[in-house]
Amino acid sequence: MPTARAYAIDSPTGRFHPATITRREPGPTEILFDIKFAGVCHSDIHTARGEWGPVNYPLVPGHELAGVVTQVGSQVTKYQVGDLVGVGCYVDSCGKCELCEGGQEQFCPEAIYTYADTGRDGLPTAGGYSTVFTVEADYALRIPSSIPLDKAAPLLCAGITTYAPLKRWGAGPGKRVAIVGMGGLGHMGVQIAAAMGADVAVISQTRSKQADGHRFGASEYYALNEPDTLKKLRRSFDLIVSTVAASDSDLDALLECLKINAAFVDVGLPEHPVTLKMQSLVGGNRILAGSQLAGVAETQEMLDFCAEHGLAAQVEVISADQINEAYDKVVKSQVRYRYVIDTATI
Repeated sequence: MPTARAYAIDSPTGRFHPATITRREPGPTEILFDIKFAGVCHSDIHTARGEWGPVNYPLVPGHELAGVVTQVGSQVTKYQVGDLVGVGCYVDSCGKCELCEGGQEQFCPEAIYTYADTGRDGLPTAGGYSTVFTVEADYALRIPSSIPLDKAAPLLCAGITTYAPLKRWGAGPGKRVAIVGMGGLGHMGVQIAAAMGADVAVISQTRSKQADGHRFGASEYYALNEPDTLKKLRRSFDLIVSTVAASDSDLDALLECLKINAAFVDVGLPEHPVTLKMQSLVGGNRILAGSQLAGVAETQEMLDFCAEHGLAAQVEVISADQINEAYDKVVKSQVRYRYVIDTATI
């Protein structure tokens, strides 16, 4: 069985260190690829630090993988050696339930996630902070050659996490869309919403990222640390997508920024419960919704959309021995805008 170099963590308070893991030989319907770059998602941090529940350690995170195919199974016709591929947050599902047949594999009861899960072989899944990866060909994504692999890796989570709700809730010409937060998720949301033709606004804590917001396609930028910002935006937006993980956001005030019959969609997944007054919804026929990833077909659609419109993540490439430091900087919002690990350094 192929072995891979990796970086693992052994406890919620531990530090990442070099490790060796085993990957299975690709079966008839699987591919093996060399991981070239792996994005660092805030979800990795929540999981590694035990903030979303118990974790079986040692843990190798990473669900934003981009690389090059080195081996294909005997029945694989979709890919060949040398193809550019990516893997996102899940690597398998039953393939036959209503959800899978409807293109929503991410919600299949038998979905297997890229790390912190158990694979078909009964072994713990290990993610992209490593050098090689084996996956069912049907759950790999083709990365367009026009997108550099380091900038493509975060699209497998940050890209699809924002693309899916923007598409579902009708971002486009004539629609005024607000993106709350402009970090790893938000900076992709701004780009995608603008490329869809929407009039885009950023709602951030401060104006420190205003120049970037406009560069990414926003026509307006608002700072929450300025007096009465949300009050001035009452009934302004057709759609708000919140990418922040903070549990202390003023949800009622944000909901009041929606027009009548408009939707607020959360993709930031705060760690702690949030509260709201139902009047904030009822008083405007408003919708409070969530969104989680997308199926394989829609994820491929997102990659092709980004290639067509020249979109990509803005990244800071780091070496594997910088993961611990990078985690702390992500929590402090000090990255512009996604750390990506060069796996050649593992």
